[in-house]
Parts: sequence; structure tokens; C-alpha cells
Amino acid sequence: MSSLTFHWFLPTSGDSRDVVGGGHGAPDTATGPGRRRPPTVAYLGQIARAAENLGFVGALTPTGAWCEDAWLTTAMVSQATERLKFLVAFRPGFVSPTLAAQMASTYQRQTGGRLLLNVVTGGESREQRAYGDFLDKDARYRRTGEFLHVVRELWQGGTVNLRGEHLRVEDARLTRVPDPVPEVYFGGSSPAAVEVAARHADVYLTWGEPPAQVAGKIARLREAAAREGRTLRFGIRLHVITRDTAADAWAEAHRLLDGFDPDTVREAQANLARSESEGQRRMLALHGGSRDALEIHPNLWAGIGLVRGGAGTALVGGHDEVAERIAEYHALGIDEFVLSGYPHLEEAYWFGEGVLPRLAARGLWRHPEHAGAGAGETVLPVAV
Repeated sequence: MSSLTFHWFLPTSGDSRDVVGGGHGAPDTATGPGRRRPPTVAYLGQIARAAENLGFVGALTPTGAWCEDAWLTTAMVSQATERLKFLVAFRPGFVSPTLAAQMASTYQRQTGGRLLLNVVTGGESREQRAYGDFLDKDARYRRTGEFLHVVRELWQGGTVNLRGEHLRVEDARLTRVPDPVPEVYFGGSSPAAVEVAARHADVYLTWGEPPAQVAGKIARLREAAAREGRTLRFGIRLHVITRDTAADAWAEAHRLLDGFDPDTVREAQANLARSESEGQRRMLALHGGSRDALEIHPNLWAGIGLVRGGAGTALVGGHDEVAERIAEYHALGIDEFVLSGYPHLEEAYWFGEGVLPRLAARGLWRHPEHAGAGAGETVLPVAV
């Protein structure tokens, strides 16, 4: 049986019972008084251990000025877990490709092969300039392509010489290559992003748009990858609010919405409207800054995007409904789901104990620690 893959999220800007904003120009704030779980290694380790026990394969850690550094944080949190992989978001313009390849190789050896890489080109020129990067958006994508070319060649044990438009290396080589080679996750909706993904990505990630829009993206990426003689896997980034009943789940969504201060929403929307990211533009178009009609597809709620940059939609409903929506996305070609919820510790259990057993019963998921179980045996998440 081919099992769906689920990843959770490490909130390295802090966690809360309310939505924590930040990213893509949104203010780094919680929307209510219930925040303040700081992103300590101890707390992030709690979340990571819960995710591991429940059956998540990995955990995404974001990148940006609004959160803790992903490389350093996950390297420390990895010591609190045994199997969980870390989907480390990083920006290729901030470090040399040879050093990044070496860092990834070291990470693999020191964690037993638990690194996945989420390559983030960067959609906000203002933030990029704060780090000393003054390229425009399209040039950043061309640099990303050169970067991934060098890194992949080094991981294969090659000696690389490149005199590119943006990068130059001579006789670059790793003394020790990573084993296994980290998989590259990549997102982006612009034509420049599609070109890079088609040539270099293993998994293309989309934010949680309605199924019809996701289907269009998948078709576009498959066609682009085919022109390069490659195939891609596909993943989706969503929040989740799942409960024993649909009424309870929607009550929680409405509680979060009621906590959105109008001034915070206006500030977030004004900042996000200046984003250069095509994906962010598509997220904003789902709600238009309005609190009305936020259920944009059955059980798909766009309320998170009123205050948070990046992924702005959530699956909301009873456990059976959320499982049905996941099956709907899977039917389009989505095999990996990168999920999160507020607060991340509790929501991991709501999803892991409520939705994953239902997906297992449908033959769509199997706990990674029990991948060798018999075909007729349903293995449920382990709650500790």
C-alpha cells in the first residue's frame, strides 16, 4: 500500500491558542491574549515528539526575520526525537552553494538522514535587502536554479565548475557526500518558479487553494517537468481545525476569527498586498480582506490568511469531513500534506488521533513505524 505522507510544523516564532501572524510582510503578532508559548527547544521538542509518535514523517520549520533560524533550531530539536525528519526552509541567496551542500551533508550524518530541504527563493525584496540581497524577484529565481545545480552535483560526488550569471565556483567538491541525498521541496506560482521547480525539485508544494486551482497547478507543473524529462511529487500546505463534531470545529474557527483585531487585520492586509509573491497574491484573492464568505470550498476556510502571510487556509470540520477533503486532494495527485494548527501541540493530537485512523481505515495511510504491518492490519497512531 502506498501511504500518504504527513508533516507537521514547528512554530519557531512562538505558539498560541490564537493565530500567530508573520511572514510575507505580515506583522509578527498573536491576535489575542492567549499567546506566549515562546519557541524554546524544550517546547518545540514537545511538539516534535508528539508529531513523531502520532505518525507524522517530518516537521516544517520556516525561514525569515520573524522566526528563529531553522538550521540551528532543528539541529537542536533533532536530539529530542529519533525518526522525525525536519523540512528545513532556507534561502539559497544567503549562503554559498558549496557551504550549503556541506551543511546538508553534515546534517544527514549527525541525524541519521533526517534532513529535507524546503528551498525558499524569497518573495519580499525589502526583507531580502535587509540580508544584503539586492536582486529582483526573477533574478533571485535564476540564482536559485544555479544554486540547486551546484548543490545537486556536489551531493552526487562530482567536482563542479560554474561561471553563472549570479554564482561562480571553481573545483568545488565535497569530501563526504550526504547519505541519503536530501529531497528538495519547492514552491512558487510564478513562471520563473515553475521553471526552477520543473528542473530541480523532488516535491512541489502549493499553498491550500481550492481543489480546482490546485488541479490546474499540478497540470502546469507536470507539463513543465515532462519537458525536462522529469517527474515531480506534489504536496500541499494547510492548517487544520478538526474536532469530534463539525459544530465544534467551526466553533473553534469562529473563536479564532473573533480574536482578530480589526486594526491587526488592516495592517496585515496592507502589508501583504505589497508582497511580490504570486502565491501570496492568490492567497489574498481567496478572501479579499473580508470576514464574509470565508468557506471557499466545503471545509476549506480562508480566515487564517486575514492575519498570517503565506499559508492562509485551513481544513475545518469533523474528523470524517477533514479525511474526505484530504482524499479529495489526494485524488488530484497530492501525496504529501504539510499541516499546522493553533496551538501546535494540541492540534497535532486532534489530527493524529482523529483523522489519521480514519485515513488508515480507508487504506490511505499507515504509521511509518509500522510500514511492514500486514495488509489487513490497521495500525493507529500512538498517543503518549
